[in-house]
Amino acid sequence: MTRTTVRIAMNGVTGRMGHRQHLVRSLLALREEGGLDLGDGTVIWPEPVLVGRSEHKLRALAERHGLAEFSGDLDAVLADDSIDIYFDAQVTAAREAAVKKAIAAGKHVYVEKPTATGLSGALELARMACDAGVRHGVVQDKLFLPGLRKLRHLVAGGFFGRILSVRGEFGYWVFEGDWQQAQRPSWNYRAEDGGGIAADMFPHWEYVLHELFGPVRTVQAQVTTHIPRRWDESGAPYAATADDAAYGIFELAGGIVAQINSSWAVRVHRDELVEFQVDGTEGSAVAGLRGCRVQHRSATPRPVWNPDIPADGSFRRQWQEVPDNDTFDNGFKAQWELFLRHVVRDEPWHWDLLAGARGVQLAELGLKSSAEGRRLDVPELTL
Repeated sequence: MTRTTVRIAMNGVTGRMGHRQHLVRSLLALREEGGLDLGDGTVIWPEPVLVGRSEHKLRALAERHGLAEFSGDLDAVLADDSIDIYFDAQVTAAREAAVKKAIAAGKHVYVEKPTATGLSGALELARMACDAGVRHGVVQDKLFLPGLRKLRHLVAGGFFGRILSVRGEFGYWVFEGDWQQAQRPSWNYRAEDGGGIAADMFPHWEYVLHELFGPVRTVQAQVTTHIPRRWDESGAPYAATADDAAYGIFELAGGIVAQINSSWAVRVHRDELVEFQVDGTEGSAVAGLRGCRVQHRSATPRPVWNPDIPADGSFRRQWQEVPDNDTFDNGFKAQWELFLRHVVRDEPWHWDLLAGARGVQLAELGLKSSAEGRRLDVPELTL
């Protein structure tokens, strides 16, 4: 075996997502497996170098996971010629400037979404990366989840016939922080810090809709702040200036209509925290993070509206579970593997910074649509 070491500067790994999903469940998991085996005698060995603003937190994290390198000096790390990739999972407001530095230093870049706080900044990052000739990517983890992979297979196999509509429900109750600690950082609820559920989730919905069903052509949204007062990590009250719920209607190429509700002020009454129902002329499906259930045209019941008598049987029991015919790994890890192969072997990759800009564009247009109370066209982006 030939081992190719890829050194990765990881910024933002003291946060929940950067630590759990990207460091522990992706790169460290790969190391526990002996590296990424390319199948031809070559193994890619990821070597994380932890970067951030709090050096004592980085030291503790490095010691916990047996890592040798960490630094509170981003500029010094980027000046190190041995660093191959810069990864960014910081708060959104800090991302753009750091990614620009990494591109200028000639590093390949892989970043969380949204890639910037506005469309102009997101497009500038994409242009800079293309001009610099570095490889670049944006995390689009939902595409690699078992439920959506099953849904993709159904679409590719023509199960739905002509797809008519997509309906999505996402969210859960995020505690206000007074009598129970909030499950999300307080910056998520401050617009001045780049928070807001539209900015956070519309980029996800853009790539899910784009990849599975077609590009988004129009958006009409209503965003709101249902919980105007919350408590931060130290227990101090603050005004929630960012939206905590966003309700969107999207028209896709080909006439498919998608409706997706996103809320951090909703209690869950469904099987998973996110579910998508797809209805077509030949069949329907409901997909979550892991599961996917279907109902074909030939097995569709004939409900009759009669509120005076109880429903005859359970509608849920009339659906069929799609089997796990494949082995599903962690979605973040699966995309990391593809990006590492792209960097080392130049294998095909299309989740680039322009794709990331499309997500930022949809979030920006969704907020504008809500503010102006009208439906907006979504122009096709080019560099």
